[in-house]
Amino acid sequence: MISWKNLDTLQAFEGLSALKDRVNLPAAMAGEGGAARVAKYSVPMAAGLCYNYAAKAVDDEVLAALCALAKEAQLTEKYEALLNGEVINTGEKRRVLHQLTRGQQAGSVVVDGVDKREFYLAQQKKAAEFANRVHAGEITNAAGEKFTTVVQIGIGGSDLGPRAMYLALEQWAKQNGCFKMEARFISNVDPDDAAGVIKGIDMAHSLFVLVSKSGTTLETLTNETFVKNALKDAGLDPSRHMVAVTSETSPLAKSSDYLAAFFMDDYIGGRYSSTSCVGGAVLSLAFGPEVFQRFLDGAAQEDALAKEPDPLKNPALLDALIGVYERNVQLWPATAVLPYSQALSRFPAHLQQLDMESNGKSVNRFGEPVDYVTGQVIFGEPGTNGQHSFYQLLHQGTDIVPLQFVGFRKNQAGMDLDIQGSTSQQKLCANVAAQIMAFACGKEDENPNKAFAGGRPSSIIIGDQLTPESLGALLSHFENKVMFQGYCWNLNSFDQEGVQLGKVLAKRVLAHDTDGALKAYAELLDI
Repeated sequence: MISWKNLDTLQAFEGLSALKDRVNLPAAMAGEGGAARVAKYSVPMAAGLCYNYAAKAVDDEVLAALCALAKEAQLTEKYEALLNGEVINTGEKRRVLHQLTRGQQAGSVVVDGVDKREFYLAQQKKAAEFANRVHAGEITNAAGEKFTTVVQIGIGGSDLGPRAMYLALEQWAKQNGCFKMEARFISNVDPDDAAGVIKGIDMAHSLFVLVSKSGTTLETLTNETFVKNALKDAGLDPSRHMVAVTSETSPLAKSSDYLAAFFMDDYIGGRYSSTSCVGGAVLSLAFGPEVFQRFLDGAAQEDALAKEPDPLKNPALLDALIGVYERNVQLWPATAVLPYSQALSRFPAHLQQLDMESNGKSVNRFGEPVDYVTGQVIFGEPGTNGQHSFYQLLHQGTDIVPLQFVGFRKNQAGMDLDIQGSTSQQKLCANVAAQIMAFACGKEDENPNKAFAGGRPSSIIIGDQLTPESLGALLSHFENKVMFQGYCWNLNSFDQEGVQLGKVLAKRVLAHDTDGALKAYAELLDI
């Protein structure tokens, strides 16, 4: 039987806490001992990826304590409960079913007489058929001309994940003959966002995907009106240029304003929705349904690995446990995500929402305050750009910030040159290898300004090339890492009440129902 307990009530956590500052990372990573760690501390992932944690400040004793914690906290049993359709989202009394969108389970979860796996499959099939008809020229604009651009209108999880996934595969698709349509994204209610996209596209040949589960999201509906007006100003019929991704009960579901509607439901949170039609519609239009299916396959393969009860064979679980050790024992407040791949330029932004919206909580799943720290601050930029930006603080600042690198041996575009004895890709890979060691080992120097203390822990997920399968595996890894950490902290990682208060107050401002400082700020902003 599963029991839900706070982290600080677990005996295994007491044992783990006794191992604070156990590993001298500069010494551990030096010489042949460091080379042995690189070979030893590595776990295979799906799609040819590998999670290597040699430069983390752990050893066999710390790992044994983490395994004991995973067992006592019943982490994989809780994952199985999620997969079996138990009500894991206690705040909203909902199941959590995003894994079903990629075929994780052979069985089914039936809710109110509906097989949810079949429901998600039907919507994916519907979106795939629509995309194929667009590509074939069977669905066109009023002049009978093919659409060449797809624009997603959404915010939060309706934008960050799909945008990051599109950018991740854009160059790969062009190189592999899979590029069908350019994709653009409108998210911010700032009119400069929508205007910038509209001015940069051919409206007559653009198809717009409106994403709103409720059909009432203020920013999204504002931008929809902005786009519809621009279409009308161009002499175009908006209903010939728009589709919706929404719930079956929303006002958008059966509206004649859209060419088609693809459905999602409340069992898939926005930040977990990239493998639903939220990501599937735009990615299938951009690259073709076959590419989207390959992306789903990679995620499903990685989901399967997350069921492994031995943390040393379960990359997402191990990553999560090491993160709990760093947050709750070492008390490090942040984690930097550093992809050495320009294709992953928006992946850290997606992970910010995924992690900080899920585990940015100070009460447990029963609404009771916790007496320990929970979710960490997530930030990052692709290498090598970040090296010339915030790495100064990471190397020599007063706080230790754990690092998560992602790197690939090959680029996507198939273009490279030998410049000064090495290719650009070799220079990129050399930088990530150098940074791992520089952070871990540091450098002594008589000049304090040039001295590096080292002891900055990092892991790296490494693969041959960023492909649809490896991207799906990468996405699943971090989704499941966040889930496992939420279980450790006894949080509900699947609601986001923290984003609601600002929405409520904004509506009051727009309705001029304000007083005090809120009224003063509204007047200051000329509202």
